[in-house]
Amino acid sequence: MWVGMVLLLILASIWFGSRRGYDLARLFTGGSEPDTDWLIEPEQQAFAGYSGSASCRECHEKEYELWQRGNHGMAERLPTAALDRSAFDPPHRFEHGTSRSEARSSATGYEVLTDGYDGERKAYRVERVIGHDPLRQFLVAGPGGRLQTLEASYDPRTNEWFNVYGDEDRRPGEWGHWTGRGMNWNCMCAACHNTRLRKNYDEAADAYQTTMAELTVGCEACHGPMKAHAEWRRKYPESREPDPTVSKLNAQQTVYTCAGCHSRRLELTGDFKPGDSYFDHYALTTVDESPIYYADGQVLGENYVFASFLSSRMYHANVRCLDCHDPHSLRTILPGNDLCMRCHNGGYANSPIIDPAGHGRHKLDDTGGQCVGCHMPQTTYMERHPRRDHSFTIPDPLLTRELGIPNACNRCHADKDVEWSIQAVEQWYGDRMERPSRQRARGVAAARRGETAGRDGMLGLLAGDEVPYWKAVAAGLLDPWIAEPPVREALLEALNDPDPLVRAAAVSSLEPLAALPEGRVTEALRRRLDDPMRSVRFRAAWALRATLELESLAGREMRYVLDFNADQPGGQAQKGAFALARNQPLTALEHYRKAVRWDPFSAGLHNELAVVLSMLGRPAEALEAMREAVRLEPGEAEFQYRLALAWNETGRLDRALEGLEKTVQLDPGHARAWYNLGLARNQAGDTAGALDALMRGERADVRDAQIPYARATILLQQRRIPEGRQALEETLRRQPGFTAASELLEQLGR
Repeated sequence: MWVGMVLLLILASIWFGSRRGYDLARLFTGGSEPDTDWLIEPEQQAFAGYSGSASCRECHEKEYELWQRGNHGMAERLPTAALDRSAFDPPHRFEHGTSRSEARSSATGYEVLTDGYDGERKAYRVERVIGHDPLRQFLVAGPGGRLQTLEASYDPRTNEWFNVYGDEDRRPGEWGHWTGRGMNWNCMCAACHNTRLRKNYDEAADAYQTTMAELTVGCEACHGPMKAHAEWRRKYPESREPDPTVSKLNAQQTVYTCAGCHSRRLELTGDFKPGDSYFDHYALTTVDESPIYYADGQVLGENYVFASFLSSRMYHANVRCLDCHDPHSLRTILPGNDLCMRCHNGGYANSPIIDPAGHGRHKLDDTGGQCVGCHMPQTTYMERHPRRDHSFTIPDPLLTRELGIPNACNRCHADKDVEWSIQAVEQWYGDRMERPSRQRARGVAAARRGETAGRDGMLGLLAGDEVPYWKAVAAGLLDPWIAEPPVREALLEALNDPDPLVRAAAVSSLEPLAALPEGRVTEALRRRLDDPMRSVRFRAAWALRATLELESLAGREMRYVLDFNADQPGGQAQKGAFALARNQPLTALEHYRKAVRWDPFSAGLHNELAVVLSMLGRPAEALEAMREAVRLEPGEAEFQYRLALAWNETGRLDRALEGLEKTVQLDPGHARAWYNLGLARNQAGDTAGALDALMRGERADVRDAQIPYARATILLQQRRIPEGRQALEETLRRQPGFTAASELLEQLGR
C-alpha cells in the first residue's frame, strides 16, 4: 500500500456542487421539528401574536398602500384573474431546452402543461404565484405536502414566458429540475416569501406540513407580531401616549430583519423574528475559496445583498438599509446621484466630499456619470432580475487583467479591451488606484491559490483591517496553514474577537485541530460552546462533534440543525459526516446513499459515498462511486486523484497510474498527486519518472516533508548517497521532528 494513498473525507459542510448539485448555504431555509419548544416558540403560541396586514390599514393607510403594491406585498399570493389572466389567456406555448410547455386557462383555474416527474407531459394546476416584478414564478402541488416551483416563468413587462434556468436543459431526476428538491418551495422559497413560516418537515415520512402566520411578506414580517398593538389601539383610539406593547427596532435590528431574507446563509433555527440578532439564527456565507464572490468582494453567485453590504465601507460608516430604501415601497428614497450626495456633499461628517462630474469623468446624464453605474454594477439573475452589487467596490481594470475580476468600465464599454480601461484609469487617478482594497483582493486571490503570499496577506488582514467582515474572510482562508504556529496563534486570538462573524470563521478554520492532542486548541474551541451567539456555538459544536456532549445546549442545537436540514441531499450528507465522526459508518452509509438517491447528478456526493464505502472495506463499490463522480465531472482534478486511489485499492496499478497522470495534467500544482505518482512510478519500475514526479511535488508544496523523504528513500535504494542525504536534509528543514529522516541521516553519518 502506498504511503498516504487513502481516500479522505470531504465534509458536507464544505462541499460545493456542480450546476446539477446544490449549495448548502442556500439549503437551510425555514422549518421546525417536533418537540422543539426548548429552542423555538411553539407554533400555536407564536402565531397567536399576529393580527395580519389588513389590521394595519386603518391607521397606516399610506404605508399599507405602498406595501400592498410592492414586491413584499406581492411576494406570494393566490392566482387572480386581475393579475394573471394575461399570462394564461390566450394560451402561451414555448420551448425551453428539450421541453415544451403550455400555459393556459382551465375549468379549475390556471395550469401549465409541461414535463413532469416521470418525464411525461402533464397539466399542473397553479396553486400560488411567487414574485411580482420583474418576474413571476408558479407553484404546483407535489407529493408529501410539497409545493414545487416551475421552471416555466413569466415576465409581466413583456408578456413573455421563459426558462428561469436560461440555456440550461435540466431534466427530471436532477436536483435542480422543477420536480427536484432544489426547486422545492417548502425549503427553498417559503421562508422568505411569507411571514413567520414553519417548514415542519417530517424526516421519517419525507413530507411537509408547512404553515405560516400570514401568506406573503406581511407588515409583521418586518415589524414583528402586532396583535397586541392593534388591540391596544382599538381600546385607546384617541391616545397620544406611546403604545406600551410596542418595542421600536433600532437601526441594527432593522438591518438584521432585512438580512434574514436578503442574504445567502445557513439557517439554524427557522424562527427568526424582528428584534432578534441575525447571528443567533443564521450562519452567513462570505467570500471564501469557492466561486461565490470575486476576490475583491464583488458578487459572482446569487448572494442577496447583505453580505456584500456588510463588506463595504458604507456599512462600516453606519449607513443602513433605510438610509437609502423606503421600507414600504422598497424604492430608493431619492433619484440618481441625489441619493448618494445626501452624504457625499459634506452633510455627513465621516463622508468624503465628491464632485460627481470631476470624480467620474463622465457626463452626469450618462450611465458612467451615475454613482451606482461604477460602484454598484448590476448582475442579472433568474434571466430577468438585474440586481445591484452592494459591496460598493472601486472599478479596477488592473485586477481584471491580473485576476479576472470584472470592472465597471468594461461592463459598459464592452467594445473596448482591458488595456484601454487601465490606461484611462491610470491617467485619471494615478497612484490613488494603489489602494488597500487592491492589495486585499490580491491577497484573497493568492490565499485561494494556496500561495505563501496569500497566507501573509490574510494574517495582515486579520490583524489590521477594521472591517470585521474582511477579518472573518481572512480567518476562513487561513485554514490551509493552521499547522504553522503564527497562523494557529492568530486564529486562537480571533476566537475572542468582538464580532461573531470573525469568531465563527476562526472556529471553522481551527476545526481540523480539534481531533489532535493539542489541548490548547481543543480547550479554546470548547469555550466557544458557550458563545453568546448561536452561529458560533454551532460552528464550535460541529468542530467538536466527535466528542461533544450531545445533551449540552450546543449539542442539542447542533442536532436540531442536522434534523432541520434533513430534507435536502446536503443535510443528509452532513448527517453522514456526523455519524462518521461518532464512529457509526453504517449509519453514515445510509445517509450518503439517501443523499445520492436524492441528487444522482452530484459528483461531490458520489465522492463522499466512495469515502464511506472505502472505510467499510468495500473497495469495489467505492471504485464504482468514484467512477461515477469522474463521469459527472471529468475536469475535476481532485476526483481524478481519488479515483486513482480507488483503483489502487483494488490492485489496479495501471489504472491508478493513468488516473494520477490525468490529475497532474488537470492540476499541475496538486502536490499529493505528484507524490503518489512518484511512488506508483517507482513501484512500476520507472525510477527516473518517480524522482521527476517527486521533485515536481516538492516544488508544488514547499511544506510537505513526506515528499522529499520519499525521494530520499528511492535515491538511497539506488545508492545515490549524496543526493539522498540532501533530500533527507530538505525533509528535516521542512519538519525538524521527522524521526525516520533523522535516523536515516544518522546511519549515513552526518
